Amino acid sequence: MNNASVENQSTNVNRPEPVVRMEDCSISFGGIHAVDNASLSLCKGEVVALLGHNGAGKSTFIKLLSGAYKRDTGTIHIRGEQATINNPRDAKAYGIETIYQTLALADNVDTAANLYLGRELRTAWGTLDDVAMEARAREVMGRLNPRFQRFKEPVKALSGGQRQSVAIARAILFDAQILIMDEPTAALGPQETAQVGELIKQLKDDGISIFLISHDIDDVFDLADHVAVMKNGQMVGTAPVTDVTRDEVLGMIILGKCPPGATPGPGALRDGTVSQ
Repeated sequence: MNNASVENQSTNVNRPEPVVRMEDCSISFGGIHAVDNASLSLCKGEVVALLGHNGAGKSTFIKLLSGAYKRDTGTIHIRGEQATINNPRDAKAYGIETIYQTLALADNVDTAANLYLGRELRTAWGTLDDVAMEARAREVMGRLNPRFQRFKEPVKALSGGQRQSVAIARAILFDAQILIMDEPTAALGPQETAQVGELIKQLKDDGISIFLISHDIDDVFDLADHVAVMKNGQMVGTAPVTDVTRDEVLGMIILGKCPPGATPGPGALRDGTVSQ
């Protein structure tokens, strides 16, 4: 591991052993280094927000964990053990679920059908066990969003915040402990954004660990424990949100400038140049 990556992993000496530790991960498409020696960690019951401009590499980096892309170099450790993640099925086996911005819901069916899509419960006679699936859906949704009652309606009839609730419930139904959330409040109004924020806080309280990809600085400071910023495929730096200001995070995003409260990564601007 290079020195910058070592620095990047030691953001806070008081943090517990990470649930996820990604070290020196890289991937290239042709001659383009989409992610270049990026490292990041996530602890139990923690939200780590990953920020950066479009094209900064944040979504590509996190897709190395979800199995959507196979990394060229680097290692991933899950709960202290080196993990082999070459596809989404591998990621699911480690308890990793991804909620993409598009949500990937089946609009024409109801909540229970979406929660069990591809993993339906069946009766002893081989028919769909709709009663059992709805009962379990009500149990999971009751824990996440007690106000949710529209179980019989197709999800296309639900609001954006309610649809996000369904996507989150589907992710945790099968005991996922690590969630990747890609822009969960994009295109939502203030009330629905607040609703999703409450869901994320509930997940934290339940001990679920979350990587949050977001463009919304206010969301980040309201929900995240740590912030990580990428630029040009490299990690600029990481910091507890209590140790940096909104303006400093914007400086990391726009200029690649790492403030005193953050731990610099390989992409940090130092003395007018990007460190190598």
